[in-house]
Amino acid sequence: MNHHEKLKQQIVNESWKIIDQEGWQSLSIRKIAHAIGYSIPVVYKYFKDKDELVLYFSQKGFEKLASQLQKAIADTDDESQWIGVLADTYWNFAFSNRKYYEIMFGLGIPTCERINSMSEMRNTSLIFEKTIKTILTKHKNEHIDVHLKLKTFWSILHGLVAIELLTNTAENVNPSAVLVDAINGFTLSLTT
Repeated sequence: MNHHEKLKQQIVNESWKIIDQEGWQSLSIRKIAHAIGYSIPVVYKYFKDKDELVLYFSQKGFEKLASQLQKAIADTDDESQWIGVLADTYWNFAFSNRKYYEIMFGLGIPTCERINSMSEMRNTSLIFEKTIKTILTKHKNEHIDVHLKLKTFWSILHGLVAIELLTNTAENVNPSAVLVDAINGFTLSLTT
C-alpha cells in the first residue's frame, strides 16, 4: 500500500472512530484532520466533503447487508421461510451494525431514485424483489404488484427496526413479536 492509499485508509479509519464514538452527525472534516494529524486541505484531497464520507460508509453498510441477505437466502432451501429469514437477517444486521444502519437510513427510507443511484443499495432491493417475485410466481399471484410488495416489506422492516433502535439500547435485540406478526401477515399476502 503506497502513502496515498495509507493516508486515505487512515482518514476512513479515523472517520469511523468519530462516527462510532459520537455519531455520524458529529463527523466533520476538521475533526478528521485533527485526528489524523494533517491539515484540512489534505482530507479534502481524498473526500470532497463530509457527505462523500457518509456516502462511503452508507455504501459499505449496504454492501454488508446485501451480502448477509444473499447468504441467508442461499442457506435456506425452503422458499416458504425466505421472507422470515430475510426479516430476521435484516433485523440482526440493524442491531449488530447500528452505526452503519444509522448512516444508511439517516435520511429516512430511500426513494426509488436513490436506490437506483447506489449499486450497493440496489443489490439489497433486488434481493427483496427477486424473493418476493419468486414467491408470487410459485403461488400464481403474478397479478400482485411486486414493487408495491417490495415497498411494503422494506417499510415494515425499517419501521419496526427504527422504533426498536430508538427505544432499546441493548446491543442485540431479538426480533419483536410485532415483527414476527407483521412478517407472517405479509407472507400470507404473497401466498394467498
